[in-house]
Amino acid sequence: MTRTEVITPWTREPDVSVAAGQLRDLGQERVQPARAGIRQSRWSNMLYVAPYLFLYVTLLVYPLFAGFWLSLHKADLFGGRRFVGLENFVRLFNDQVFLGAVGNTFYFIVLTVPALAIIGLGLALALNRHTRTAAILRGVFFSSSVLSVTIVTLLWKVVFAPDGGFIANVLEVFGRPPIAFLSDADLALPAIAVTTIWWCIGLPMMLFLAALQQVPRELYEAAALDNAGRWKTLWHVTLPSIRRTFALVVIIEVVLQFQLFGQAYLMTQGGPNNASRPMVLFIFEVGFNRWDVGYAVAAGQILFCLIAIAALAQYFVARRKEAF
Repeated sequence: MTRTEVITPWTREPDVSVAAGQLRDLGQERVQPARAGIRQSRWSNMLYVAPYLFLYVTLLVYPLFAGFWLSLHKADLFGGRRFVGLENFVRLFNDQVFLGAVGNTFYFIVLTVPALAIIGLGLALALNRHTRTAAILRGVFFSSSVLSVTIVTLLWKVVFAPDGGFIANVLEVFGRPPIAFLSDADLALPAIAVTTIWWCIGLPMMLFLAALQQVPRELYEAAALDNAGRWKTLWHVTLPSIRRTFALVVIIEVVLQFQLFGQAYLMTQGGPNNASRPMVLFIFEVGFNRWDVGYAVAAGQILFCLIAIAALAQYFVARRKEAF
């Protein structure tokens, strides 16, 4: 006699495919509202950045492309223009005054950027103390940075004046004849560089101070236990710890000094014999004195490319340091 198995609805095996389909449908019902919520959140977040994007496109992106298009035209301040292609750029590379302005700009950067970085670091090392005197001196050295270019140039024109100027009076005490710094083709740009260093020294000093205060004290304690002197501590502890800030200061100053204008315009007006004319002053004179707007904009595009190269160098230097 065989045993007959009775299969009831309660003992029947469940259909796995049906259950999986139900779970999938349930998951999709849950995922779809979540995706809709994410999309809605993204659009709502766009509302917060929309004003910035509008100003960024209006004030930076659009002028950049409009300026490049204008550089391809023969244009003036009265609105007349004629498409000339790359003729303005060809003229620039054959213009000895413009090439001299490019050379003056690079020479000015060589005069100012290393001095600003080294002197700023030296001041930061000397004033990185928690004393009242150090705090007062930090304020004194930074105070020049808040002055306008007009005040700074007026002060230093008095210093460099050959008739009754500060340097002329000092030279007279030692029996030396006065030196006309701003009228000498070899000394005009170095005089402007000295003025700029005095004016701009506050920013690199404060950046180095902020970096020095972030160096862990344990590193200095370990160096002291190894009987490391001041120079060894500086070269093997301090400088490696602030190398990113040093690179940042150098690149920032390069970008800033590329834009030299006010000091040269107010102190020498580009003279004598174009010896102190930078690129921005050349652009200003061509655009507003000669009314050759297309030519001036083409020179501005070259200046923009040089500044962009400096900014990209900052990016790659910072990226390389992060990799290490």
